Amino acid sequence: MQPKTKAITAAVTGSALGAAGLAWIAMPATAGEAPELPAISAEELVQSVVTTRTPALAGTVEVDNNLGLPVSTLPGGTSLDIDAARVYNDGAGNSKLAIEQGASEHTVVRNGATVWTYDSADNAATKITVPPEALQKPGEYELSDPATAAAQLLAKVRESSTVTVEGTARVAGRAVYELVLTPKPTERTLLREVRVAVDAEKRVPLRLAVMTYGTSDPAFQVAFSDIAFAPQPASEFQFTPPQGAKVTEEQAPAGHPEQRDLENAVQVVGDGWDSVVTGTFPAETLAPQRGERGESVDPKALLAQFGKPVSGAFGTGYVITTKVGTALITDDGRFAAGAVPEQVLVEALGAK
Repeated sequence: MQPKTKAITAAVTGSALGAAGLAWIAMPATAGEAPELPAISAEELVQSVVTTRTPALAGTVEVDNNLGLPVSTLPGGTSLDIDAARVYNDGAGNSKLAIEQGASEHTVVRNGATVWTYDSADNAATKITVPPEALQKPGEYELSDPATAAAQLLAKVRESSTVTVEGTARVAGRAVYELVLTPKPTERTLLREVRVAVDAEKRVPLRLAVMTYGTSDPAFQVAFSDIAFAPQPASEFQFTPPQGAKVTEEQAPAGHPEQRDLENAVQVVGDGWDSVVTGTFPAETLAPQRGERGESVDPKALLAQFGKPVSGAFGTGYVITTKVGTALITDDGRFAAGAVPEQVLVEALGAK
């Protein structure tokens, strides 16, 4: 399997999918008079989000990315600029996510024990069969389930946060409560707060805005620009590879040695807002390689181009900084990343 395919497979089948899926939940509220809604406590609102199962829906998601990451220089021409995404859910665990990125589209469809991924740029599809025992893990394969993703976020940071309800608004024409999570003073994080707009009726998150210090504008926000809570046709969750597509079939790991190796390779140091993900890149990741157009790409040269050289007890490497987080990549392939200052990453590497 090629590294790119492995990365896609890990994103689809890994237990971190719910947290990654948080990126498809929300954006800024639409203009208009704030609706009058019954008063609700922060704890009651959080609990309703955690316990709500996403109903059948279809919607368009828009992303506003102000992270400050120089995406044009990433290896392989990878871009974080997403034009739009369509999200579908049948309310019973089946889902579809179609991401538009320039002239190409990346699609992920989950139907029962089968997950399809398709990249139109490469005309390549991967069919992943999920073992029955893995399907018993709530939310693990619910690709576009905002309630599951929000529940994971709230469970992770609620104990290290001050949680409040700050008024009401409208998102995609629907009335929402504004739920605000602020890190407690003991948390070492670059984030000032995270704001989640929760649908007043369905209790499904419709907006996520990540705020940093020194600016009133979100560094990252993502939201439904339109949404309809209604039954979806079964055909929406069926996928047939286009004619001529290269198709790969895989069995998703479920507790066997490959999965354990993956879990051991990536570790989380700390908890709450200052959690840091640490691990080691495969050797070939930082080695010179060929780009999509056949050009020579040297990942280490690119790191030197947009990263800051650093050294310490961990050795030597580069630090990449965005408005919402920091990543430290060592010359020997180790990494640490989180929504934290550089020193926290250095400490995390020493704790491995």
